Amino acid sequence: MPQTILTLPTRGQGLYEFTDQAEAFVSATGEEGLLTVFVRHTSCSLLIQENADPDVRTDLLSFFRRLVPPASDPSMGWIVHRDEGLDDMPAHIKAALTQVSIGIPVARGRLMLGTWQGLYLFEHRDRPHRREIVLHLSP
Repeated sequence: MPQTILTLPTRGQGLYEFTDQAEAFVSATGEEGLLTVFVRHTSCSLLIQENADPDVRTDLLSFFRRLVPPASDPSMGWIVHRDEGLDDMPAHIKAALTQVSIGIPVARGRLMLGTWQGLYLFEHRDRPHRREIVLHLSP
């Protein structure tokens, strides 16, 4: 069963597309099955989202900032975990609301994504990180 680990550098909060890297991985196998995509962190997540209009990413970021503001916001005074910065616990909350694993069907060495769908790492922290994403293709 083919497997690899992608390392994606981030520059702070945002959506980072890695569809091309996942496509290259499954294309090299030429196999069919289910691609499991798993991110090995607790303060970022994964999304399948539209990749045609960048306004979608802008609106998603704005929505999640409004839904879960930084710990410095007065509405977040109840947060106890602050050891790693004011963005850390909000990042964990955002990751809990989204997903850290996605399954995508693969046919003839191609991801069966829709026309406008792309794979994204959703970074929830303010500072840059190097995120690891496991790609595992099962028959």
